[in-house]
Order: sequence, then C-alpha cells, then structure tokens
Amino acid sequence: MSLRFVTKTIHAYLDYPVAFGLIVMPIVFDLGSGNALALWLSIATGVAAFLLTVLTDHHLGLFRVLPYSVHLTVDGLVGVVFVAAPFVLGFAGLDFWYYFALGLTVLAVVGLHKPEENSVLA
Repeated sequence: MSLRFVTKTIHAYLDYPVAFGLIVMPIVFDLGSGNALALWLSIATGVAAFLLTVLTDHHLGLFRVLPYSVHLTVDGLVGVVFVAAPFVLGFAGLDFWYYFALGLTVLAVVGLHKPEENSVLA
C-alpha cells in the first residue's frame, strides 16, 4: 500500500488557497520586521504560484499551457528554497519558522503525490 495519496485533483484544489495564503499570511503575521525579504519572498512566491496554477494543465487551470509535471517540479523547488531561505537569508523567530515549516509542508505534498496511471511521473 502506497502512502502517496495527493492526487492531481487534490493538488489543484490546494493551489489557489495556498497562493492566496502566501500573499496574505506574511502581512497577517507581520513578517519581515527583521528582514524585509521575509515579507516579500512569500508575497512574490504567492503571486507566482497563482500564475503557475492559472497556467497549469489540470481541471482548475484557466489556460492549461504548462504540463502538470512542470508544476510539480516548480513546487518542489519552492519547497527547497523555503527550507533553505531561513538559513541562507538569516531569518530569525517567526520568519524562520514560517519558511521552514512551509517548505517542509510543500516538500511533503510533492513527495506524497500519487502518480496517475500511464503517467511519466509514475
């Protein structure tokens, strides 16, 4: 039995709220008081995530020009960047934990992706 349960459909339903959250949460949590990059990295990533979702070839994509495999690759890279950012950019306190936890969460979602039958991601 595989632990991979995040289907393309589930992932698609997560994309828009996550993008919105990446834009709003740093403002709500008042990130960036020690380092402005802690505020803007999340907001810029949220805008990019929204555009990526709009362009992805899944049932909630509006233009469907990017293969889903590209979307997953970008998500994986975002996870790595978010885990590394607190160390590389010297984030502390809530800024540190925000990025570290989100990065691990994104990597978990990508890692738990359930490949579709007859998929090159299988």
